[in-house]
Amino acid sequence: MNFVQELKWRGMIQDMTPGTEEQLQKEMTTAYLGIDPTADSLHIGHLVGVMMLRHFQRSGHKPIALIGGATGMIGDPSGKSKERVLIDEERLRHNQEALRKQLARFLDFESDAPNAAVLVNNYDWMKNFTFLDFIRNVGKLITVNYMMSKDSVKRRLSGDNGADGMSFTEFSYQLLQGYDFVHLNETHGCKLQLGGADQWGNITTGTEMIRKISGNEAFALTCPLITKADGKKFGKTEQGNIWLDKRYTSPYRFYQFWLNVSDEDADKYIKIFTSIEKEEIDTLLAEHAQAPHLRLLQKRLAQEVTVMVHGEEEYNKAVEASGILFGNATSDALRSLDEDTLLAVFDGVPQFEVSRDVVAQGVKAVDLATEHAAIFPSKGEMRKLVQGGGVSINKEKLASFDQIITTENLLNDKYVLLQKGKKNYYLIIVK
Repeated sequence: MNFVQELKWRGMIQDMTPGTEEQLQKEMTTAYLGIDPTADSLHIGHLVGVMMLRHFQRSGHKPIALIGGATGMIGDPSGKSKERVLIDEERLRHNQEALRKQLARFLDFESDAPNAAVLVNNYDWMKNFTFLDFIRNVGKLITVNYMMSKDSVKRRLSGDNGADGMSFTEFSYQLLQGYDFVHLNETHGCKLQLGGADQWGNITTGTEMIRKISGNEAFALTCPLITKADGKKFGKTEQGNIWLDKRYTSPYRFYQFWLNVSDEDADKYIKIFTSIEKEEIDTLLAEHAQAPHLRLLQKRLAQEVTVMVHGEEEYNKAVEASGILFGNATSDALRSLDEDTLLAVFDGVPQFEVSRDVVAQGVKAVDLATEHAAIFPSKGEMRKLVQGGGVSINKEKLASFDQIITTENLLNDKYVLLQKGKKNYYLIIVK
């Protein structure tokens, strides 16, 4: 597989230094991509870079995932208008281990193949660098004029986007990232750095350093920053980032994010965020164009990414959970949901809190839904709807409006789901 050609048809190349494609066709090449360790989970904004590494390894080349422990302690000014909060070493090590586990879902770290992936942390070679050594051996390689010419620096110094200047700490960032490339070139024979379009300035600083120190060949390749069709930032929702760790974003919500993207975005994302081959994607696009209402593209995209990140079992659970809200799911399916998924599925439906004492003693459904939770304005209205088969408790039709509800009816020992008609849901939380 030709890595550059693969990325081109997927729409994943923004800039590339001359000779990059020739180098990759000549021999197995080592490349690295840096990942910021300021959290103990990747979010989907990281996935573009991770997929670049995945395609790189599938093309027969050797990927290095660099956890930016040292650079993460400073914060990359690229695309930022404010200096970020710094993290300590203990938190850094915790985050590194968590990220390693997530990356292992995308990259082969364990095999004895010559192109097995490597994980490194730049804190390991930067922590013993004295300030004097750094400015003497690294700082002298790059002029201030060169550093000032970078877009990320110019934007911050000009005060765009509400920026309030730049500290020396952040100004030195491109030297640190440049030196990472130097170090990996010397120790791992790394000849290529991958990154997002906003990293071009930092990456080419590294190629310039390598040229000055050793004269070795060094290359750069960046991918476009991903945006949504409406121009908004990719991966951001009202709830914040979409994380890969299910503690922060449930597999159901993760699946729903991909399922609900627009047709235009699905067309783009299925090329970027999956490993599906070109011929199959072309077929999918043609089938989707014939019947867009079936959302075949979104369904396949959601399946591929959810399975890749969370596994087949969590994907199946997410599909089943979607059926509970939008289909004719059973009471057993509802009871199989864990609490996080249940809350994610019914996020946004009206909620009512009821004392546990009320349910513990047994309460008539009609009293629960009128006196304790104001779901129906009157008992008469509820009685009429129950007689017409229009009320369900936990996906089971109420046979009688005065049916007794007890703690045995609670989902996850805490919730009662009442459904009025086909589409109106209410969640009663028993505390």
